[in-house]
Amino acid sequence: MTRRTPPRPVDVEELFPEVAPLRREAVRLHPRAGRPMPGDSSVGGPLLWPAAEPWPECPRHPGSPMVAVVQVHRGDVPDLVPFPAGRDVLQVLWCPRPHEGQWVVPLVHWRSAGEVGEVRPMPPAPVDAVYGHVPRPCVVHPELVTEYPSWDLSDELWDSLDARFERVEEETGWNYQDHLSTAPGIKLGGYPGWSQEPQWPDCPSCGAPMDHLLTVESTEDHGPEQAWTPVEDRDRRREGAVLSLGGLGGVYLFECRTCPDRPFAHRYDS
Repeated sequence: MTRRTPPRPVDVEELFPEVAPLRREAVRLHPRAGRPMPGDSSVGGPLLWPAAEPWPECPRHPGSPMVAVVQVHRGDVPDLVPFPAGRDVLQVLWCPRPHEGQWVVPLVHWRSAGEVGEVRPMPPAPVDAVYGHVPRPCVVHPELVTEYPSWDLSDELWDSLDARFERVEEETGWNYQDHLSTAPGIKLGGYPGWSQEPQWPDCPSCGAPMDHLLTVESTEDHGPEQAWTPVEDRDRRREGAVLSLGGLGGVYLFECRTCPDRPFAHRYDS
């Protein structure tokens, strides 16, 4: 079933023209419980992982297999995130076991689907995985949406718009940060779904600011008004990935698209 995010309940660029040049596009994946196959784009589903390759293990827990988080085929999503040359599948895994100083240890892998051959079965998740850190297998319903900065809005611009933000909320009930700026949930591109001050990483190789690749948040909702709830889900119970990342927090993956090996980094908040 297609998932369609309703239009913003007010015209963001008419009310706040200063944010118009900062608009970005994101692809909301809209994971819903299902039975994806290794050849499908999915959240928490089996990966197109070659039988000839070892399954990734956590570098902090040798012998402990990582779990599948996201698999995206280039042909299933709008042409937003540039895939490396010769690669058409993005795979993200992480270790869901407890780690001192961070929630998960992630891995980003790009591959060519046509080179996989026999597929390796996915190992079971570790028995001591943290609750809410192993996504339930879900099919995805990718959708392109427009976003505006929330926590990534500069202090100067926020100060200049704050009075208008408050007035619009008083008049309409819509809060810029929760309802009008960045889409919640699991998404490619756009702005990270920060719930605290941004912590953008710089590339360890070239020093340049890294690009946002993927946000994995605990929920697709911001507030009770369902401003971001897809039209098709308004009157039904949603069966999503069942994640709990620092309460209603998230994990944010970044990459450097300048360096040839595309190094990645991650941040998280609660």
